[in-house]
Amino acid sequence: MNGKKVCVIGMGVMGSGIVQVCAQAGYDVSVVSRSEESLKKGLEKIKSDLLRLTKKGQLKQDEVDVMVDAITANATASLGDGAKGADFVIEAVYEDMELKQEIFRELDKICPEHAILGSNTSTFPITSLAAVTKRPDKVIGVHFMNPVPLMKGVEVIKSLMTSEDTLSKTLEFVHSLGKETVTVKDSPGFVTSRMMCLILNEAVKMRENELASVEDIDKILRLSFNWPLGPFQLLDLIGIDIVVAVLNTIYNETGWERFKPAVLMTQMVRAGWTGRKAGKGFYEYT
Repeated sequence: MNGKKVCVIGMGVMGSGIVQVCAQAGYDVSVVSRSEESLKKGLEKIKSDLLRLTKKGQLKQDEVDVMVDAITANATASLGDGAKGADFVIEAVYEDMELKQEIFRELDKICPEHAILGSNTSTFPITSLAAVTKRPDKVIGVHFMNPVPLMKGVEVIKSLMTSEDTLSKTLEFVHSLGKETVTVKDSPGFVTSRMMCLILNEAVKMRENELASVEDIDKILRLSFNWPLGPFQLLDLIGIDIVVAVLNTIYNETGWERFKPAVLMTQMVRAGWTGRKAGKGFYEYT
């Protein structure tokens, strides 16, 4: 990618991770978040992660200072300050199609003609986002994995309208971040979310049927598949509400019964037991 200015919309767990890897790769990064609290928390996490790398001897303090200085943060509902002049934009807000479409309409008006508009959505069809812009050929999916600084894989999603030039420049950009890519067709859940949510949903159904305890299902799958986390630990980390939302999106789009969320998960979301962020999910956190 010829340009050096990247704009990230959203400063949650995924957004802050994307900002960090872009800054580490030498890009000038502007961040736009509607929440002052989320922006502050995200910046603190980035600084903490970079400090940890200095203690491990992987970065020098002066390098960290340059990376932090390369980040411009904006707590505002307007995208103008952050996205104006951007060469590559990555939308990383929560999974709400109407909100994402609203953002893409606004980005289309603000960003330079050459700018590529990417989405970190884990679920929604990229075609639906591209269709609300006047540059559908420059809209593409760039699905990072959590935690972004540690995970190498990135799904790059090419919609029916994405041009080969946009795909090529996106792959070049993602590779410059030290990531490896797989290009997939536009489909609900793509590859990773479709596969992972299916596994997580099945684990909850096993618990509903009292096949084994939460702890034992986690234990046997960690030991048998060499996973760092069991499915229930992963559900709590991701957020049970997020997994339910992804499952519902795929189910509503396709009608495939296997993606209908397990009743227990739906009940837990209603109760507010959404995982680590709520202090309670399939495990309790203090």
